[in-house]
Amino acid sequence: MRAAHKPSLDRWGASVAEIMVRRFRQSDIKGMSDDIPFDKRLDLAPDVVDEPMPGVRRIMANNPGPFTFKGTVSYIIGHGKVAIVDPGPDDEAHIGALLDAVRNETVTHIFVTHTHRDHSPAVPAIKAATGATVYAEGPHRAARLLHIGEHNPLDASADRDFRPDVALKDGEVVVGDGWAIEAVATPGHTANHMAYALQQKNALFAGDHVMAWATSIVAPPDGAMSDYMTSLTKLAQRKETIYFPGHGPAIADAPRFVNYYILHRKAREASILYRLSKGETDIPTIVRAIYIGIDPRLTGAAGLSVLAHLENLVARGLADTDGQPAIDGIYRLAG
Repeated sequence: MRAAHKPSLDRWGASVAEIMVRRFRQSDIKGMSDDIPFDKRLDLAPDVVDEPMPGVRRIMANNPGPFTFKGTVSYIIGHGKVAIVDPGPDDEAHIGALLDAVRNETVTHIFVTHTHRDHSPAVPAIKAATGATVYAEGPHRAARLLHIGEHNPLDASADRDFRPDVALKDGEVVVGDGWAIEAVATPGHTANHMAYALQQKNALFAGDHVMAWATSIVAPPDGAMSDYMTSLTKLAQRKETIYFPGHGPAIADAPRFVNYYILHRKAREASILYRLSKGETDIPTIVRAIYIGIDPRLTGAAGLSVLAHLENLVARGLADTDGQPAIDGIYRLAG
């Protein structure tokens, strides 16, 4: 058995994990995950431009799916001299629609939220056609090193060829013609995930970190739950009230919506601890217990999300396993 650090004890000798399990009755846990006020209303045809806010245009790629909803949304900031956020997949029709949308304008900046293949592969074509400078946090990378013998199931979804012209740091501001963008580092969904605050509009381009239509997937080793929760807390404390996500409709009253996301993740964590309190178990069993009625296409992603929670719980001394946390590991309540 691995040598986990001991969880702290309350005055009656209960472990922190046990206290957390007591705090949420199982009936409460099941209800909490359904409390996010999801919005799936998006009246936007693929590769057609609309303007959800003055000075912000959007175009949706025709790549619907269980992870992309109706498609990846690219954004155009400003008029005349403009910026593009997330050019999207390497799709000829979408690239053509983006370039048509900025015809007779000058694209000066390209911003990329993260390097999944539905967000960044169109960058080379847009850059070649416009000469714009590409900004992002950095190339694709995992949130942690692979364990010995571990295979990264997410390799196929990563755009490992992507390299920005300018690597941005958290808090840096890029000024364009009539607009200014603040880089907001939001690791968690990926290690290099970055949101962009449009300062004049009190809006934020949230990528896949926060979306109106569903929760974001946090899947090790590319993502990390500890980073994701820290980033959610960071966004909840910011002033932007409108989010433009990488998929789905815009989010109004964004800080309140982010707090729903935080509550959802805490409820999911409590559900996992509750299941562990019944005895040692594995990830497929946990998925069956807490993801009731899940789309079968999302079962694998749900397992990786549970793994992300378990990695975090093991690191905090609330759960235990033999060796490093792994998708095929056996888990138990610590202490």
